[in-house]
Amino acid sequence: MGETGALGIFGGTFDPIHLGHLRLAEEAREALGLAQVRLIPSGRPPHREAPGSSAEDRLAMAHLAVAGNPALAVDDGEVRAPQTSYTILTLERLRGELGPTQSLVLLLGADAFEGLPTWHRWTELFELAHIAVANRPGFAPHGRRWPAVLSPALEAACHHRLATPPALTASPAGRVVAFDMTPLAISASDIRARIRAGSSARYLLPQGVLDYIQTHHLYR
Repeated sequence: MGETGALGIFGGTFDPIHLGHLRLAEEAREALGLAQVRLIPSGRPPHREAPGSSAEDRLAMAHLAVAGNPALAVDDGEVRAPQTSYTILTLERLRGELGPTQSLVLLLGADAFEGLPTWHRWTELFELAHIAVANRPGFAPHGRRWPAVLSPALEAACHHRLATPPALTASPAGRVVAFDMTPLAISASDIRARIRAGSSARYLLPQGVLDYIQTHHLYR
C-alpha cells in the first residue's frame, strides 16, 4: 500500500549524519509538502572511497538522528542489500513496495544534481521519481532555470520537466523542482577531521549521534 501524499527519498553515506542532512530533509518536507522523508544510508556507495565507519554504525546513527520526528524515517534497504548501493535499484525496490501511483521525490543537493549524468542508469531515475534539488547561491528558486554549469545532457533531460511543488502530487514521477534551503556550512569530512584532531564537534550533529561516535570510538 502506498503512502498518503508524496514521499521524499534522501540517500547518502551519512558518515556521520549531521544537522545539515537533517535540515535539508526537514526543509524539503515543508517546502514540497511531503508526507514523510525516508533517509537511506548507503551500504556500498559507488562514487566514493569506503566510508570511515561501517554501514551498521551509519545506520544506527541515522536512527538516533531522526528519533522524535515522525516525519523522518530511516530505510535500511541499501545497508541490507548485497549489491552496490545504486539509487536506481533503491527506487525500483520502493516502486515495487509502494505501487505505481505513489509519488516519490528524490532529494538531491546541488552538487549531486550536477553530477547526475555520472550515475548508474541515470536517465531512468525520472521514470521512477520526481527530483527535487536543494537551492544554493546561483540556483533560482522553484526550479525555473538552472546555472550554466549543467552538462548539455542534464540540461536536455530537465528542461521540459521543470515544475512547481504542487505538481509533485499530481503524478508519481518525472518532474524536477528546486526548493530553498538554509545554508549550513557543515560537512561530514570536517566533522571526521575534528574528531580525529580531538576537537569539539558539538552542535554540528545531534547529541545522540555524537554520543554514539564517542562510545564506539569512531573516526579516531
